[in-house]
Amino acid sequence: MPSTSADAPPPDATGLDVRPFRALTYREHDPAHLARVSSPAYDLVTASGRDRLAAADPHNIVRLILPHVDPAPGQDGSRSARDRRSAAAAASMLRDWLNQDVLVADRMPAMWRYEMAGPGSAPTSGWLGAVALPPAGSTAVLPHEDTYAPAVAGRAALLAATHTDLEPIVLAHDPEPEVAELTRQVGRGAPSLEVADPDGVVHRLWRVTDPATLDRLTRALAGTRSVIADGHHRFAAAREHAASAVGGSDVEDEGHGRVLALLTPMGPGGLQLRAIHRVVPDLSLDEALTRAAQGFRLREVVPLRDVRTTAQEWSATAGARAFLVTDGTRLAELSQPSAEMTAAVPAEAPAAWRRLDVVLAHAALLTGLWERADDPESVLVAHDVDEALRLADERSGVALLLRSPSPSDVAAVARAGARMPRKSTLFVPKPRTGLVLRPHGG
Repeated sequence: MPSTSADAPPPDATGLDVRPFRALTYREHDPAHLARVSSPAYDLVTASGRDRLAAADPHNIVRLILPHVDPAPGQDGSRSARDRRSAAAAASMLRDWLNQDVLVADRMPAMWRYEMAGPGSAPTSGWLGAVALPPAGSTAVLPHEDTYAPAVAGRAALLAATHTDLEPIVLAHDPEPEVAELTRQVGRGAPSLEVADPDGVVHRLWRVTDPATLDRLTRALAGTRSVIADGHHRFAAAREHAASAVGGSDVEDEGHGRVLALLTPMGPGGLQLRAIHRVVPDLSLDEALTRAAQGFRLREVVPLRDVRTTAQEWSATAGARAFLVTDGTRLAELSQPSAEMTAAVPAEAPAAWRRLDVVLAHAALLTGLWERADDPESVLVAHDVDEALRLADERSGVALLLRSPSPSDVAAVARAGARMPRKSTLFVPKPRTGLVLRPHGG
């Protein structure tokens, strides 16, 4: 019988080191139950959305990924203290759910074929596995976005308390024919789990324990490299937690030295890429355009039907470097940046990074002409046009609408060793949180 990667490391140390793991899943696999207890990824859940999910079921996973603890009088109100209290509450709740058999542990290590099929779109397929955190200098897992240190600290506190990967990161790996063939073969059988999310995306998972299949899969993946498509903060938190768990040693700990990841191919069968927009609170459209006109060609856009529809159509098209600015009632296009605006992008940076629209937007417009610090309070992010317009209205500000970079743009930036501004890319569809968890040491 061939050895599985649970027993022996993959042969190519420069590629992805993926192993099966003993998962935690909800004991009840009924699709209606899974719909009630699952959630979007933590960073896609708004405060009101968190309340709705928590109210849907007492065991909704949002209670673990976004634990809520009311501070007691006199308690330390710092963010780090709040993170620790929330993480401790999540760990206590997780233990309760395990003791009550709400969540149950697999007896055998497995990898999970994961398929997401949205309305009218081709399915996206990949594999859930335990991916080794690569050493410094490795190109096996490359980030492409900057992270926000407080967000990393919050996720690291949760890892330290729960010793569990509560949701996967997402990696886009080099296309590999053997992986594609195994994905096709396994998908012919009946899925182990299935659930539809509120956006109409159907999530299907196949639990795979066959040693020969796992061996072929992990060896094939060992010849690929990947770019982080989603989960930069969770990846950074896993690195931070692994370093603290082993006292800074580079010797891998079987549980803490890995991270739960959904591995999808770059290109056909993989994820689609969309833009993430910006919203600047407390900035009138008139002031925004007056300042922007100092460095860009300004053109008022006459909506074809309404602002929302025109903005959505524009953001879905390819074009030269340009942005839309709107307050929800009027719309303007900024294009043809001046030499001074172009010079705001550091010349010493890699060419792949300098060419990105989002980099120009941050360097020349957001932190330049609009003089806003690049932090989550000064510059908000919105994952679609509707959200951007809603936030602009609620915060008396303007929405800055961007076009999406291409997957090849993202890969080029990552392989050049550069980082895009935080929250620059939106890979879709998103895996559903709560379907498969990875306890450390499992």
